[in-house]
Amino acid sequence: MDTDRPQLIALDVDGTILQTGQPIAPRVLDAVRAATEAGAHVVVTTGRTLLATKLVVRELGLDEGHTICSNGAVHADISTWVPVSVHTFDPEPAVAVLRELFPDMVLSVEKVGIGTWATGYYPGSFRLGEFRFVEDDDLSLEPTTRLNGWWPGGSLDDMVALMGDRQLPGAGWVHGEFEPWLVASRHGVTKGWALERLREDLDIPRAATLAIGDGYNDTEMLSWAGHSVAMGNAVDAAREAADEVTATVEEDGVALVLERWFGN
Repeated sequence: MDTDRPQLIALDVDGTILQTGQPIAPRVLDAVRAATEAGAHVVVTTGRTLLATKLVVRELGLDEGHTICSNGAVHADISTWVPVSVHTFDPEPAVAVLRELFPDMVLSVEKVGIGTWATGYYPGSFRLGEFRFVEDDDLSLEPTTRLNGWWPGGSLDDMVALMGDRQLPGAGWVHGEFEPWLVASRHGVTKGWALERLREDLDIPRAATLAIGDGYNDTEMLSWAGHSVAMGNAVDAAREAADEVTATVEEDGVALVLERWFGN
C-alpha cells in the first residue's frame, strides 16, 4: 500500500472492532476517532441490520459519513440515518428451498429501519424496533434486503453440507463463522460490491482504501481493498483473501493497524 494514509477505511463489526455483546475497547475507539479527525472516511461495513448498526456507529462517536449494512444491501447516511440505497430481492423462492432442506429452521427478514419479522426466536434476537412473529408466507409479502436462517436442529458443518452447491433463486448466501447461520442477499450484492460503488462516488483511488474483517462475509471486501487485513481470529477464507493478518479482536487488532497511519 502507498505510504500515504488510507482515505477510505472499511471496518467490519463483530469479531473485528468488537466482540459480540461487548463494548468497543478504548484503544480501538481512540484509533477510529484519530482516523476520522485526520479526514479519513471510516465506513462501518457489516452484516448487521440498519438499526443494529446505528448502535455501533454511535458508540464510535461518528456523526457524519456513510455506513454499509446488511452485507452491502443497505447504504445509509449516518448524519440522518436515511438509506441512500436499498437493494432487495423476493425471498419467497429462497424460503421454499430453505424450508425443504431445513424444516425447523428459524427464518427472518429485515424491515429496513423498522425491525425484523421472524418465524421464531434465534440467538441474539435483537429487540430493536418492531420484532414480529410471522408465518413463512408473511416473510414474502414484500421484497427484503436480507433473509436470515438459524438452524436449531443442527451444526454449521451439517448445514453447509446439506446446502452443498444449492443456489437460492435470485439470491446469494453466506454462512456464519461458528454457528448454523445463513444470510441471503440479492444476487451479486456483497460488502465489496457496495464499497466499490461508494469509492467511485467519493472519487477515492483504490490504492487509498483499507479494509479489516474476520468473517466469510468479509472475503469480497478484503479482496476489493487496496490493502486488506484479516483479524487474528479470522476464518481461513478471510485470511487467504487478505494481504496481512493483525492481532485478534481481544488484542485490539484494528487499533494496531490504524495506529500505523493515525497514531500519536
